[in-house]
Amino acid sequence: MAPKIFYVFASLFLIFVSVSISRSQTSWFKLPSPGSGDLVAVYFTSAEQGWVAGDNGFLASTANGGKTWTPYKLNVAEDINEIYFRNDNNGYLVAGRKMFITNDAGRTWNETHIYRSGEFKNLTPEFLSIRFADKKRGIAIGSLLRKVKNEDVVVDSLVMRTDDGGENWTRIQMPTKTELFHLDFNGSSHAWIVGDDGVILASTDSGRTWVKQSSGTTNALYNVDFRDDNEGYAVGEKGTILRTENGGATWTRVLTNFTETFMRVDFADDKNGWIVGYRGSILRSSDKGRTWIKQESGTTNHLYGLFMFKKYGWAIGAKGIVLRYER
Repeated sequence: MAPKIFYVFASLFLIFVSVSISRSQTSWFKLPSPGSGDLVAVYFTSAEQGWVAGDNGFLASTANGGKTWTPYKLNVAEDINEIYFRNDNNGYLVAGRKMFITNDAGRTWNETHIYRSGEFKNLTPEFLSIRFADKKRGIAIGSLLRKVKNEDVVVDSLVMRTDDGGENWTRIQMPTKTELFHLDFNGSSHAWIVGDDGVILASTDSGRTWVKQSSGTTNALYNVDFRDDNEGYAVGEKGTILRTENGGATWTRVLTNFTETFMRVDFADDKNGWIVGYRGSILRSSDKGRTWIKQESGTTNHLYGLFMFKKYGWAIGAKGIVLRYER
């Protein structure tokens, strides 16, 4: 009898472990949607306070981790491409040709002029990402567009830099003309930009000068995340995942069976990172991005935005979907 009892208990234990592992992997659940349009940008300053934004100038905030949302009328028609907060009170967002700032934790947003009228002649600027290294030094990136047969065509990259907290901005000439999608700072001097055609650019002087890095791919890269001056990650088209251990001097492609386009990568600490992308894709790594496993998202909607803490996280995307992660 003893062996049989042992096998029964062993079987029950294995079932319990299997269910526990399954539940731990399914840590994402849907939150109430703040709207029906596509959501592209998300940023949280705490586990409770955060913002989401997206198509047609839509902007909303939450004070309870996403359980309820309060829309904010920004009165712009342009899509909001990114939200970024330098601290709890000072935030920035870019929407097409425009940039808005807040100094009161998002209670009010005011437009600020990042370029002079006529500065780009007959070209239209579109800003996609913004970051500040500190209180004074910040960078906004994107592209310059020309209307050709009623379609906007990218004709040059665009990088604007400020040394006085955003009062004045100066255009930085870049070693590429491709569209630039995302920017990340580490500390006050090191910065990286990723863009179309596999472009990766790096700066070690707070964005005054930039050099190309070899990504080893021509796929568009949509997002970059650095943990320090050495450990960094970039994601993009056709399942592209890149990592570096030396600040981008060399980039290595992480080989996986995933082929969906990835839009965001975010590491909550030195080891644990997440990626989101098309068709509800969510990947997780617990070994500094060397390997990735798929998590159940419960949706097939494209996921465009991601923000992670160690114990909490949010993914947002098409048709107003908002997902929350809890550890």
